Amino acid sequence: MSQAKKFASQADMEEKKVTFSQISEHAWAYTAEGDPNTGIVIGDDCVLVADTQATPAMAADVVRRIREVTDKPIKYVVLTHYHAVRVLGAAGYGAEHILASQDTRDLIVERGEQDKASEIGRFPRLFQNVETVPPGLTWPTMTFTGKMTLWLGKLEVQLLQLGRGHTKGDTVVWLPQERALLSGDLVEFGATPYAGDAYFKDWPQTLDNVAALKPAALVPGRGAALTTPEAVAEGLTGTRDFIADVYASVQEGVKAGRDLNAVYKDTYEKLKPKYSQWVIFDHCMPFDVSRAYDEASGHVDPRVWTAERDVEMWKALEG
Repeated sequence: MSQAKKFASQADMEEKKVTFSQISEHAWAYTAEGDPNTGIVIGDDCVLVADTQATPAMAADVVRRIREVTDKPIKYVVLTHYHAVRVLGAAGYGAEHILASQDTRDLIVERGEQDKASEIGRFPRLFQNVETVPPGLTWPTMTFTGKMTLWLGKLEVQLLQLGRGHTKGDTVVWLPQERALLSGDLVEFGATPYAGDAYFKDWPQTLDNVAALKPAALVPGRGAALTTPEAVAEGLTGTRDFIADVYASVQEGVKAGRDLNAVYKDTYEKLKPKYSQWVIFDHCMPFDVSRAYDEASGHVDPRVWTAERDVEMWKALEG
């Protein structure tokens, strides 16, 4: 590992090509070569958007694509979880309701301000025109626990909490009539899962719960839209394998009494051959191993990342 690695993704300034594609009768995917995705459901009488992009200026491009295919009002914005890169664009949609799990709202209360400052520092390119973000945080106007059903005319849309994984509050958007799923960052494809706020022990079971729905199409948090059951299975397997491989390596190091730095270097080398071609591998690994080390050491819930903690951790592991 080079000592010249720039912090997180500060060196990543390459623009990505956006694709807007239909994955089922009512579901669409806004994807960008491994950058954060947005899922869209166009119902009979209105539109739902899941995950907002990082700023209202960036959300404007999602709205532009939606307007190419429908003039129905954007009524709902769903926050699949609390991370700033997923929620700070909400003001750009003019939606009637912002929906999230109660667990996600609790996390916004607990650590929203720190996460906002942390994420903007980690990945400046993903916060284009950050000055368009309103002051303060993005707050849900409605919350739920476990399950919430929306009717977009005759189209049934379920918001489901299938278990902890990427965060405590993860929500998926499920269209049972056409078996289409918007997964948020619970599932990635060709992109390294960020697990700095994760529950490593729970995440594989949560993915099994996703698989039990038998989605025919899926919009992952990052990576290309998955439009066949075979591609969906590949996305689920890749995500599950990565999480299991990180945690197994870290658990082994913790049991052997090794410190975080040693466990990080060992885990990085173990996973590099299989996963380093995935986008943001070098960005995610220090955060992922730090959280896995905490969990394996008995810290049940993720510690709060701050801009200061980010830099201290990075210097300790990559300096």
